[in-house]
Order: sequence, then C-alpha cells, then structure tokens
Amino acid sequence: MKICIMGQGYIGLPTAALFAKNECDVLGVDVNPEMVDNLNNGKVHIEEPGIVEAIQSALEKKHYKASLTPEEADAFIITVPTPYIKENWSCDLSYVISACESILPFIKKGNVIIIESTIAPMSTDEVIKPIFEEKYVIGEDIFLAHCPERVLPGQIMEELVNNNRIVGGITEKCAEKASDVYRTFVKGEIILTEAKTAELSKCMENTFRDVNIALANELAKIGAEIGVNALDVIEMANKHPRVNLHSPGPGVGGHCLAIDPYFIYAKAPEVAKIIKLARDTNNSMPGFVVETTGKILDKYDKEAEKIAILGVAYKGNTDDDRESPAYNIIAGLESAGYKIEICDPHIEKENFKTLEESVKDASIAIILSDHNQFKDIDYNILIDNMKTPILFDTKNITKKENIPESLIFYNYGNIYELNNL
Repeated sequence: MKICIMGQGYIGLPTAALFAKNECDVLGVDVNPEMVDNLNNGKVHIEEPGIVEAIQSALEKKHYKASLTPEEADAFIITVPTPYIKENWSCDLSYVISACESILPFIKKGNVIIIESTIAPMSTDEVIKPIFEEKYVIGEDIFLAHCPERVLPGQIMEELVNNNRIVGGITEKCAEKASDVYRTFVKGEIILTEAKTAELSKCMENTFRDVNIALANELAKIGAEIGVNALDVIEMANKHPRVNLHSPGPGVGGHCLAIDPYFIYAKAPEVAKIIKLARDTNNSMPGFVVETTGKILDKYDKEAEKIAILGVAYKGNTDDDRESPAYNIIAGLESAGYKIEICDPHIEKENFKTLEESVKDASIAIILSDHNQFKDIDYNILIDNMKTPILFDTKNITKKENIPESLIFYNYGNIYELNNL
C-alpha cells in the first residue's frame, strides 16, 4: 500500500514512520524545502523517542521519501496545522483546504482520504466533502473520513500504535475503508462512527482537560488570595477516591488544549460558557505569573534587572513550544523592563543559554517547563551565580523540603505569603 501524508510535523512524520516500518511505501509531503531536504538525508526536526531511527531505517529500505509535491497513492492522510481565527475563535481550515486541493490531481477511484488534523465539528461534511464530491461520489468512488490523533508528546510513536483510534466516515463504507488503513499498525481498538461525532469527540477530549486545568489554576489564585496552600489542598482533596484535581501551572500550551476548545465555542457561543471561561482562566495565568514575579522581586530585590527563564517548551522533556504560555510570560516581563535570559535544554535556538549563563547575575529564576533537568536542578548553580538566589517554580516540580536555606523558594503552595507584605 502506498500512503501519501500531507504535513511532516509532530503527527505527520511519526505516522509516516510507522506506516513505513510496516512495509508501506510512504511519501511525506511538506511545504518547507529545507525540511524536505533534511528528511531525505535522515535529519529529523522533532524530538521524539524512536523517530530518528525509524525514519533512517525507512530511508535505507526505500519505504519513505519526503517531497514538496504529492503523488498518486492508495491513501492520502492530511496532518497539517489548524490554528484558530482570533477574531471569532473559529477553526482556520485554510491549510486543510489547500492540502485537499493539492491532492485532487492525483486522486483515483478507490482512494481513501483521511483528515487527521483537528477540526471543528461539521468541518468534514460542510467544507471538506464539497472539495471532492464535484468529481467523485463519496462512499462509492472515494472514501473520506476524519480520524483525529490522540497522542502525548514524548510518547507519540508508542501511542500511535497502542491508543484507541476513532474513525469517523462520511458514510459507513468510508469509515470501514479508513479503518483498514490504520489496521496496518494500530493495535488499539478502532472505533467506527460518523465524521461529525469524531470531530466533536476529539475537541471535547482536549476541552475536558483544559477545563480541569482551569479549575486547578483558579484554585491556585484562590489560595493566593485567601492565604491557603493550594498544593496542600490538591494533595488532600485527591485522597478522595473520586477526586483528581490537576496541578496548576503557568498556562496551557500546545496545538490541542490551547486551541481546540475554541472550535466548539465558535460553533455554539451562547451555550459553551464553561468552555470559554476555562479558556479565559488559563489564558490569564501568564499575567498571574508576571504579577507574582513582581511581588517576589518587590520583597527581595527592588533593583532587579535580569530574570532567568527555565524552559519554554509547554510539555516536559520535549522540544514542543507551540502556543507555549512561556512566551507570553517573557513578553510581559520584558514589557516590565527586565532583561530575560532563557535556558531550555530541549530547544536549540541561538539566543538560548546554558543554565549557568542564564542565571548569572539574575535576581530570580522561573521554572516554566517540567523538564527532568529542572526537577533535578543543581541548586548550587543558582546560589553561586545569581545576584539574588530566588527560584519560582510555576510547574510545582521541585520539593520544598529539598531546597537549601540559602535559596529563596516559591511555588503555588506558598505564594499566598506575598499578600502579607
């Protein structure tokens, strides 16, 4: 079977690798010429366990190649980004539409076309289907389905294989044909449904998580306001057998949780009130971090000039910084007049520094990513190099009992103390 995958990003490339590993001939299409050249030379642009070896092996066996243009295939899978339109919170389908239109000259009867990109409910029926049905009868000539990915960065190669998959067809036959494609490597349960149900299911999965994170973030603010250790509250509440409060943080990032809830809200703004309030709550957290940082520095170093940022990836132990709240925090701190130095051991950028360089002469170091390197941080590096040794852990990954007395420490458990100034 030949598979043409449109988009070679965080989902498209691992998907291509797994099809190729299972003896399919895979063409990975992307609009980035440098990326295409690198992939054809075995250079992979994303950090994900197993992906480099899988792509290099597929290249050696000639089961994979990257290209700027599609070719004829048995199945076409669309994995391009779907940002939201900020003016009305709706799903921007322009990349999906462009990808669908680009494969039109290469489609032949019997082809399966699968949209993996996360899209708003009704998008397949109302926007994508009309692109193809001018020439083909959907469900007879070609088979169109929506199959959203459901994976965790850092575990994508494993979860693509073992997680359950939802396959939503325009018709029952479409769902069956698309499920046959995934049975090439998927070991999890394959659930057949209609396209609009699959679309809403994916959006609600991420919305569920976003709402629960918002509850934890609101609790952190409440604790700071009324003088209660919010982390102790979470630990104690979670002793209840049916309670699982999440951990608060600096905000929500990633291409899923930070965006997908808007797709639902845009479809039904009059009734999706909890969804929108959760988004607003999580979007407020970068401002809360900036405000709290200001309170810490007002207490310990009013002349502070430099702040060290420890991590900008939204997900620990990955290089994924899409929609990361860290960038809004950095912008807020820079607007307040502070010089910012950034350390992220998982992201290579020219202006990023080592841990020692980033904290040198800084008045506070703020943990914004839950990388293992920051969980096991050498506190002596902070104490020996910082102007004022202060650590503000917004990810709650360090244990207060392990903090040396010479290091001033704050997390969401003790920030309420700042309101007693």
